[in-house]
Amino acid sequence: MTDRARVLPAPAIERLEYLVRGSVEVLEAELPYVTLLLRVRGNTEVERAALDKRRAFDRFVAELVTQAARDGDLRPDTDAMITARLLFGLVNSIVEWYRPAPRANTRPLADAVCAMAFDGLRVRRG
Repeated sequence: MTDRARVLPAPAIERLEYLVRGSVEVLEAELPYVTLLLRVRGNTEVERAALDKRRAFDRFVAELVTQAARDGDLRPDTDAMITARLLFGLVNSIVEWYRPAPRANTRPLADAVCAMAFDGLRVRRG
């Protein structure tokens, strides 16, 4: 997914949303495996390699956040790394509470996460 997001011919904000949406869809489809992966702490060589990949992913997301802010699609006062970690902390927290119904459609959850992450809660009044 990251490789595709790197070369996707789209603005950074769209590539960022592609990553969020795709991550939620993978999480839903592979919930037990993703849950296990998110619990690694670096106790083995395999876990350390997984953590290295996670850090590289965080850096890539931070780059997209920086570019989206430069493009005027995100607030300019955002800290890119904090935003990256908060964004995927939101996504990764799904493993703690999500219990899919049999044959659940992944679209509504991904839509809800993207709406909250990119549009927020508050209605802005003139």
